[in-house]
Amino acid sequence: MSIKVEIHQESSTMELPRIYSDALKDHLAKESQMAFVSGPRQVGKTTSGKMLADAYLNWDDSDDRELILAGPRALVTKFGFDRLAVAPSVVMFDELHKYPKWKSYLKGLYDSYGERLRILVTGSSSLSVYRRGGDSLMGRYFLYRMHPLSVAEVAGARVPVIGEPFIEPRETAEQDFSALWQHGGFPDPYLRRDSRFSRRWQNLRFEQLVREDIRDLTQIQQLDQLASLAQILRARSGEQLVYENLARQVRVAVDTLSRWVAALSSLHFGFMLRPWFKNLARALRKEPKWYVRDWALVDDDGKRAETFVACHLLKAVEGWNDLGLGEFDLRYLRDKEGHEVDFLIVKGGEPWSLIEVKLKDTSIGKALAQYQCKLSVPFAFQVVVDADYVAANCFERPGPPIVVPARTFLSQLI
Repeated sequence: MSIKVEIHQESSTMELPRIYSDALKDHLAKESQMAFVSGPRQVGKTTSGKMLADAYLNWDDSDDRELILAGPRALVTKFGFDRLAVAPSVVMFDELHKYPKWKSYLKGLYDSYGERLRILVTGSSSLSVYRRGGDSLMGRYFLYRMHPLSVAEVAGARVPVIGEPFIEPRETAEQDFSALWQHGGFPDPYLRRDSRFSRRWQNLRFEQLVREDIRDLTQIQQLDQLASLAQILRARSGEQLVYENLARQVRVAVDTLSRWVAALSSLHFGFMLRPWFKNLARALRKEPKWYVRDWALVDDDGKRAETFVACHLLKAVEGWNDLGLGEFDLRYLRDKEGHEVDFLIVKGGEPWSLIEVKLKDTSIGKALAQYQCKLSVPFAFQVVVDADYVAANCFERPGPPIVVPARTFLSQLI
């Protein structure tokens, strides 16, 4: 298959522009609220943020930590932010959520110096799950959720700012699409494009997540059992989660298992999709589906194809929401008879786009048309991963289900 071509290339994350850099630059120029950037470890948050910052502080650096602990006034004095300037300075905090009083600190800094500063906060947590801080930051920040590279991003797409969320299609170079498929969307393995490096990078990142992030940021003590759960979830990307079965396999209580899955989700190891059941008889209501964030971890080609598209769709939906382009949600469809469509994009509370993923098969499944009719969905796509790019707009007009290449469809997202 063409999507499995092996490529070797030396590069660095600095050579690859990110759409998030444009979004953050626009935010810092126009908005007074703080910008919170959340995303997986090693996704490029620090690189993108430091390019825009006048001052950078990392909680994991002992000198920076002492300055933070000295209070907002010490920081302002240290960097001269109390002096007249043409434009507000940008100060960036990395991994500040590890500080138990991080919310109180930011509130004090923002309330006292928000007119003179623009504040950028990045972290490998979701930044919304740590409630150990004091005062609420409600209304004082906008959240940007950073994802790995995508087809649209490597093709040079810009962030949509007005109108419909989707963009015009762009062709991706074959070697770039192949690198995304094989090595994943995290900048280091994608740019390096070497299988040995990718495997070592994936193993190290897994160990850091389970042995360091989980240990440091949660109360979980049974790290060996949690690592076993993560390995199971890696192999089951694209499958429904049955907590009772998983709990028996890992040998923990169901409530414990549920907390562990939530912790892995909050630290971006994977994510869950809930079923859509509004106006559907006999639809599933509770059973979530699970996907890992790094599709390169998935060995089975069929599951990898579904995970590949799932990660792109989540990036698009969260990006559109973060940019204020509408209210979007990502779900899946399945009834008790087993009729299923992989994904449903919900726009403004109403079904908007149905997506079924295939590795090669171009014959449209019956469930796609059935659910489109039942829910009156404008768009229905069968997205084929191993299909050649077509220079046509997938969203040009609503209509019955249509087969589209992944190279085209995904290039129209973020």
